[in-house]
Amino acid sequence: MTTLGKPVTVVGGGDVATGRVAHLIAADAIITVICPPSGLSPELQYRVARKQITHIPRNFDIELDLHVAQPSMVLVAIDSPSASTEIYTECKALKIPVNVADVPRECDFYFGSMYRDGPLQIMVSTNGNGPKMSHLVRRRIEDELKQEPFGLAIERLGVLRRRVREKVPGGGKAEIRKRMRWISQISEQWTLAQLAKLDDDMIEKVVHNIDDEPPTYEHLTNTETISAP
Repeated sequence: MTTLGKPVTVVGGGDVATGRVAHLIAADAIITVICPPSGLSPELQYRVARKQITHIPRNFDIELDLHVAQPSMVLVAIDSPSASTEIYTECKALKIPVNVADVPRECDFYFGSMYRDGPLQIMVSTNGNGPKMSHLVRRRIEDELKQEPFGLAIERLGVLRRRVREKVPGGGKAEIRKRMRWISQISEQWTLAQLAKLDDDMIEKVVHNIDDEPPTYEHLTNTETISAP
């Protein structure tokens, strides 16, 4: 479920709400936090000051904050079970996706533990059954992946992909197949370390050979091993 550029309402301003807001900022959502001034955490106060989020300093009002504001998504992180259920019920009636913290039966979606390395994003979720376990699994993934330059390799591959599209424009099947074959072969033949070293000059050399087979890293950098006669 994407939140890119969408208005999302967070009800509450404590530690759980603060964690939710961090996820939403990373997803480029337009965030409104609703809670009394005394309930806003120091981190959220900082984000308000930096204009990363909007704060409405009062208790949640179903008429104003749902019927009038019509957010694309609502996250509830308050201590009152009855108020949380009331918000959940109204969201369901209005077909607004909602997540009530620590109440899986009142969640249309779940948050997971996110691993990020540049453009690479991996989310681990337990569907609300064991949030702490998702953090443990994410740490295992991070320990393994951080040993290789996955993020930089993917970033450089993305630059190459855009240049190949410029070199072989068009949306016909033949053009699409050619672009996909090229990028796939380079992804499989080059190591992560080699892809991470794919600077702009090397990319231009690669796309210069677009009508031939994709070059190997060794050929491109003149480091191929020459067998003795």
